[in-house]
Amino acid sequence: MKTEVDYIVVGLGLAGINFVELLQKQGKSFVVFDSGENYSSWVSGGLYNPVILKRLTLSWNAAEQLDRALPVYCEIEARLGKTFDHKLPVHKKFQSYEDLNNWTIATDKPHLKPYLNPTPISNAPKGVKVPFGMGQVLNTGKVDTAALMQAYAENLRERGLLISERLDYNQLDLTTGVGYKNIQAKKIVFAEGFGLKQNPYFDSSKLKGNKGELLIVDVPDLKLDFVLKTDVFIIPLGGTRFSVGATYNWQDKTLDPTDEGKEKLLKALEKLIELEYTVVEHRVGIRPTTADRRPLVGVHPEYTQIAMLNGLGTRGIMIGPTVAHQLYEHLEHDQPLPEEIDIKRFYRN
Repeated sequence: MKTEVDYIVVGLGLAGINFVELLQKQGKSFVVFDSGENYSSWVSGGLYNPVILKRLTLSWNAAEQLDRALPVYCEIEARLGKTFDHKLPVHKKFQSYEDLNNWTIATDKPHLKPYLNPTPISNAPKGVKVPFGMGQVLNTGKVDTAALMQAYAENLRERGLLISERLDYNQLDLTTGVGYKNIQAKKIVFAEGFGLKQNPYFDSSKLKGNKGELLIVDVPDLKLDFVLKTDVFIIPLGGTRFSVGATYNWQDKTLDPTDEGKEKLLKALEKLIELEYTVVEHRVGIRPTTADRRPLVGVHPEYTQIAMLNGLGTRGIMIGPTVAHQLYEHLEHDQPLPEEIDIKRFYRN
C-alpha cells in the first residue's frame, strides 16, 4: 500500500529543518530522509551576526533575514519545549588604534547604527588579551544547531515522519510526481548540503564546499559571557567549555581533522587568552558554499517536481528561513525566485 504525501524532503540540516517547518505550518504532508551525515550543521558555530566584522559591513540582506529567522526559531522552541536560541553579544577585538577608529566611523553610518554599539569596551575578563579594547555587535546570538537538529529529528521520528537512511536515487520513479518504494509524493526537495555531490539530478559543480575545523576546549579560569571575535570566534558553550573556530579550506574536501587546522586555531586562541586550557574535541565539517556566496535554490530544468535547497554557506542560521520561504512560495504559489539565488543563474544562456 502506497503512502501518499505532498513532499519528500532529503536532508535535515538547517535547510531541511526550515523547509519542513514551513510544511508543518501550512498543513502539508511530508516524510524526511536523513542518514545523520549532515556534517556541516553538526559542526556549525550557530552564530547569527548581521555584521561582517573584517570589513564592518552588513552581510547580504541581513535585516530581512534576521526579521524572518528569529521568530522561526522561537516557534520551534515553543513547539518542542526546548531552548536553542541563546542571546549572546559578539565583541570584536580591536587590533590597533586604527581598528578602533574605523569602528567609531562605522557606528555613524545609518545602516550600521542598529547593529554596532558606539561605545568601545575597555574592560575584559581576566586572562583575555584586548589591549586596544573591543566593540560590541548588537542583535546577535547563538542557535545550538546540534541540539536543534537532534530534538527536531527525535520529534519527527516519534511521529513516524523521519526515515533514518540514505535515499537511493536509483529507486526514484519520476513518471508521475515522485515515487520512492512505497511512498508517492507530489514533489521532492533535496536539502543535502555537501551531499549534493552524489546527487545525479543536479550539476553539483557550482557547489564548491569549504572545509571547516573547530575545537572544543576546556578553560577553567575563563569567565566569558559573550562571543569574542578576532581571527577566530571563541563561543561560550556553558560551564568551562568553549568552541574555537573556524578554519576555511577550499581545497581539502575530506572529513579528516588536520594538525595544520588544529595548530592554526590554537595559535589564534593563544593570541586571545593567557590561561591554561585543554583541547576536548576536534570537529570537522564541509560547508555547502558557492563561488558567488549565494544559495542554490530552485527547480530542476526538466523534472519540475524536483527542487533544491542548498548552498547556505557560513550563515545558514540567518539565511535558512528566508530561502526556505522563497522556495516554498515558488513551489506552491509560482512566485518567482530572486535571480541571485535561483539555480537558473548557472545555466541561463
